[in-house]
Amino acid sequence: MEFQAQKKVDDEGARESLFTRLANVLSNWSHKYVPDAFVIAVLLTLFVLLIGVFMHPSEPMSIIKSWGDGFWAYLAFTMQMVLLMVTGMTLASVPFLNKGLQSIARLANTPQKAYILTFLISAFAYYINWGLAVVVGAIMAKEVASKNAYSHFPLLVAAAYAPTALYSAGLSSSIGLTVATSDHFLMKQMGVIPTSQTIFSPSTIIIFLVLLVTMPIIILLMAPKKNIVAYKGQPQPSNTIVQPQNVTIAERLEWTPFLGIVLGAIGVMYCGYEFLHGRSLDLNIINIFFLSLGLLLHGSLNNFAKGFEEATQTISPLILQFPFYAGIIGVLGSSGLGANIIEWMASIASKDNFDLFTYWSAGLVNLLAPSGGGQWALQGPLQVPAGLKLGVDPATIAMAVGWGDAWTNLIQPFWALPLLGVLGLKIKDIMGYCFILCIWTGIVTSLLMLFLY
Repeated sequence: MEFQAQKKVDDEGARESLFTRLANVLSNWSHKYVPDAFVIAVLLTLFVLLIGVFMHPSEPMSIIKSWGDGFWAYLAFTMQMVLLMVTGMTLASVPFLNKGLQSIARLANTPQKAYILTFLISAFAYYINWGLAVVVGAIMAKEVASKNAYSHFPLLVAAAYAPTALYSAGLSSSIGLTVATSDHFLMKQMGVIPTSQTIFSPSTIIIFLVLLVTMPIIILLMAPKKNIVAYKGQPQPSNTIVQPQNVTIAERLEWTPFLGIVLGAIGVMYCGYEFLHGRSLDLNIINIFFLSLGLLLHGSLNNFAKGFEEATQTISPLILQFPFYAGIIGVLGSSGLGANIIEWMASIASKDNFDLFTYWSAGLVNLLAPSGGGQWALQGPLQVPAGLKLGVDPATIAMAVGWGDAWTNLIQPFWALPLLGVLGLKIKDIMGYCFILCIWTGIVTSLLMLFLY
């Protein structure tokens, strides 16, 4: 992979907007001062440990124990998240879907179209499944950049990642799906909340559409007119594997499409049966559905296994860092730091603005614990009773936490790791652009929540 600076216009003649100049300043700052994502995870771990010990100076070992115990507290959820991402990425590697993305990329014949197209395709993928969106965003950024030398590659990658702020309104919303699952851990307090009241509610859809329209405008305003960094790599290769000649009977079983089609069809029929009998979307059903589609479309078990294997390689940073953030969640819970943040904001809120303070507190907590499900496990038991006491709709509480969790994902590198790994960039390469988008998203969502929830 090679990057090369190009200029669309002469430096002296280029007039850049205020947003572009601000983005350049923030980008230069992040290149100097933003460390690797794993370093950030370790620094956050040490920070919460120090705060925890400071709050409980007589019990330092209990704080350390809560960190170590927290490492393994969310193994089941971690496995669900890993499968959600890997099955989505494996599905996106189906050859005809990959070629379809390449064909769409040809529509981006100007830098402006390149940024908008990358954002919109990635947003569509995020709405369907954020695991799918990782590889779709990566493919789109690569393919669009390879066909448009004057598009700024770091901004294209930021455009591919920006729709992470919308994922809580999509079909893989971890909080929305969790509260729709029977026997979830807060069912006694809030009951089972169907997705019609969370991710499919009119308020959620309006916020989603407003951000969908305005975020690409901000991206266009940040686009540089000089010192363009163009991507000079090769397009994403197809994952199709050619069947060898003179195969054995055992190898025929690996290459025959029959087994994948049959098992995939069974999985799809299971999902259809569950939906017809009133089951709402949840993490398990989403995983089975994407796994089944991948088996159906890959052509053979060999192709599917190869795509699955390649997908797992891109999420290794996520697997490495997730236990650290789980440990942070453990410390936030045992030390009372997370509770103090949440309870302080809840104490100054009223029924009319409880959702807004919930959104802000969720965004703050997400910087320390970037996991929708993990954050809900921490914040839900505190936020739900406080909101119910004020008469706030529990579905509103869940979505406010979801929006806050997604909001600061823009400046928390955890979920950007797979995308950056595929594209060969560092978090500091896109942080300046993501910071501006984070500010915009926070302002717009806060204002809309005041009127809609």
